[in-house]
Amino acid sequence: MDYQPSTNILLLEPFHAGSHRAWAEGYARHSRHQVNLLTLKGRHWKWRMHGGAVTLAQKFMDSNYTPDLIIATSMLDLTTFLSLTRARTANIPVAIYFHENQLTYPWSPRDEDVRLKQDRHYGFINYTSALAADLVLFNSDYHRRSFLEALQQFLKVYPDNKGMINVDKIRSKSQVLYLGMNLSKFDAYKTEKNNDVPHILWNHRWEYDKNPELFFETLYTISARRLDFKLIVLGEHYAKSPPVFAEAKERLQKHIIHFGYASDMETYATMLWKSDILPVTSQQDFFGGSVVEAMYCGVFPLLPNRLAYPEHISEEHHTQHFYNNNVEYFELLEKHINDYSKKITHSYINDVTRYDWINCIDDYDSIFLKKIYKSNLS
Repeated sequence: MDYQPSTNILLLEPFHAGSHRAWAEGYARHSRHQVNLLTLKGRHWKWRMHGGAVTLAQKFMDSNYTPDLIIATSMLDLTTFLSLTRARTANIPVAIYFHENQLTYPWSPRDEDVRLKQDRHYGFINYTSALAADLVLFNSDYHRRSFLEALQQFLKVYPDNKGMINVDKIRSKSQVLYLGMNLSKFDAYKTEKNNDVPHILWNHRWEYDKNPELFFETLYTISARRLDFKLIVLGEHYAKSPPVFAEAKERLQKHIIHFGYASDMETYATMLWKSDILPVTSQQDFFGGSVVEAMYCGVFPLLPNRLAYPEHISEEHHTQHFYNNNVEYFELLEKHINDYSKKITHSYINDVTRYDWINCIDDYDSIFLKKIYKSNLS
């Protein structure tokens, strides 16, 4: 590509926390483009989807910055942002990156919006944002496929002018761009695994969609059968975390090495390197960053044969890692606890190291440069 336009990118993130923040700041840090972040604090996610676009539009219009490309994330109402900034953004190409979507994300049964039938509006924001973007990016192929399939069903419920053709319009401008991560940061804390008994890991958010009930109920049974193991429970938790965590802390006390959020990188990384088995029970994961981090640190994953997980492991090893139902999940975990003395030697770093920014940044930069280049030619 001989023509090299200037490459100033504006990245809009109305929910700047957790994996969203790590991704945005990671891309800005590693890109050869000039990436400027325009963000809001990562809290009140529903209000961010409703009002974040208005606030970010005002911030943008108050600046004198004119980017060559705008990247929004899936928490932004892109149509509102573009309508409020059209005087300056009408000719700027726009990409949207889907970390998650509200069409297929499982809603909490405690959420009032479900009872009031107000939950569909958030999915509609995702739909119109994808329709308005020039390029639609998903963090896994599972995410891309499930979103497009759900969108077709989502639009069918409306009385007329359903816009079914828009599903194909979105599909034609969609592609997969796996989540960029800073995995090499774990290298500084690497230690050899010298455990006498298997260390079982939970390193996900303490939320209903991660299905902690199945995880802990299985461990209760394993413990009752007098199989020896240690337990490490990490992950962010909130005031309304599922009550099973408090119950498990009491019932599995004799197994626990660590139980709670690791507030610093050293503690988190050390616990991952210390762990042996990662039994994943999630009901939803569009990519699975915590799973990838654990795999990078040599933790053996047991995974549901669905969601994005099959994309992380080469097919030749699938039978060792994937289960199709709760019975298979229990049997697989029990087997690996019993076989622990044989010591699993296969490393899965090679399966996931492609997600490290060092290895994927060229793909990111090339995709966005191509979009700028095409826009300048049109």
